[in-house]
Amino acid sequence: MGRQHVGHYEIAAFAQDKVNLPKETADEYRAQARRLREKLEGYLSEHPDFTLKKMLLSGSLAKGTALRSLNDIDVACYISGADAPKDVRALLDYLAERLRKAFPNFNPDQVKPQTYSVTVSFRGTGLDVDVVPILYDGDPKWYGNLVSQDDGSFLKTSIPLHLDFAAKRKRAQEKHFAQVVRLVKFWARRTKQERDGFRFKSFMIEMILAKLCDDGLDFADYPDALQHFFTYVARTDMRSKIVFGDYYPASSVGTFTDTVQIIDPVNATNNVARLYTTANADAIVDAALDAGDAIDAALAAPNKQLTVAYWQKVFGSSFQT
Repeated sequence: MGRQHVGHYEIAAFAQDKVNLPKETADEYRAQARRLREKLEGYLSEHPDFTLKKMLLSGSLAKGTALRSLNDIDVACYISGADAPKDVRALLDYLAERLRKAFPNFNPDQVKPQTYSVTVSFRGTGLDVDVVPILYDGDPKWYGNLVSQDDGSFLKTSIPLHLDFAAKRKRAQEKHFAQVVRLVKFWARRTKQERDGFRFKSFMIEMILAKLCDDGLDFADYPDALQHFFTYVARTDMRSKIVFGDYYPASSVGTFTDTVQIIDPVNATNNVARLYTTANADAIVDAALDAGDAIDAALAAPNKQLTVAYWQKVFGSSFQT
């Protein structure tokens, strides 16, 4: 039936061709971030009392889950010192001023404060690096207060622990965990373009897949792994609390009243889905039901034309075999 026309290898080929950030592009972006970090480290060696202490590649590029559509990269910048402002707007201006000092070869207009980050623009490549400030007081596990992209509040986090969390799941399912994350992110991005009011941030997708990974789901067959993801969303109605025990006891997580509860694996007090309403959750469930139905139909379709048409309901018209 349909699987003989579109199975694991066809989905993997589609991902390579249309979904994934090409390796050479990813390497170029990482090199750009590395040069930025090395420049800061060079400046720090000459100015050990400088308040910018560490730069770390973060986000999807650091975790190996970036999509082909990626056009900027995220870098976390740890800032120490009692004089660092606690007001977000003032903190971003403070960070921009110090980045200009650390990188004197940049023109001032290449370093611009944004709403929750400072954008450093590279003239040669046209690449933008979003530098997100983290207020840091010397914690050995690199916990600090990040400016949240959700609402601009300060949020306790550790970028190295987040990267370690993702790396553990990638080691458990080499290649396949990151690839299924990218496929679901691609689906969510397309769904957002087609459905008003649909939102499903990448970090929530990663956490659901991390739970499925921890529960023993084998990601090595992509149609099967995708179907399990959509089935989980539909079965739980996005109302099942997700908690991890990597960096704190699961029992230490308190009671939340939010509709969707996906607890930050490095901060037991942070529900990463706290801003998602009942309507948001229902929209995710509806979209997941439709995607799951389409995959079921694709796997049972009697010919290649129908099989491809059903997979296009999941991935759009760019899906071809």
